[in-house]
Amino acid sequence: MCHQTVSLVARHLEANGIPTVMIGSALDIVEHCGTPRFVFSDFPLGNPCGHPWNPDMQTRTVEIALRLLQSATAPRTTVRSPFAWKPDPGWRERYNRVRPEDRERLLALGDSRRAAQGLARRTSAPA
Repeated sequence: MCHQTVSLVARHLEANGIPTVMIGSALDIVEHCGTPRFVFSDFPLGNPCGHPWNPDMQTRTVEIALRLLQSATAPRTTVRSPFAWKPDPGWRERYNRVRPEDRERLLALGDSRRAAQGLARRTSAPA
């Protein structure tokens, strides 16, 4: 979901008496929008609570957010998650990078996935 949209929704909810806390990865966008409470995770987009298949990390991230909801004393409070995506700080440069030699293979995988999704839609549609 779009960080900017969620930030603006959080501000609207707060203005109407509903407390909010966001967990996300787009620090600059969220802070610019003035979200009341924000847990920043320096992770790839789509993984704000942690690594897939790591329920301990995800649970601890949600616990941090709930503590922030209880403890924040001022608007625009940002807390940084203590977790790292990878021990190697160079992960950002490699994340989702497509090398020229992988391009054709990845295009074929995408085509195959889209074909399977189309077939699934066609076979599950009501008659």
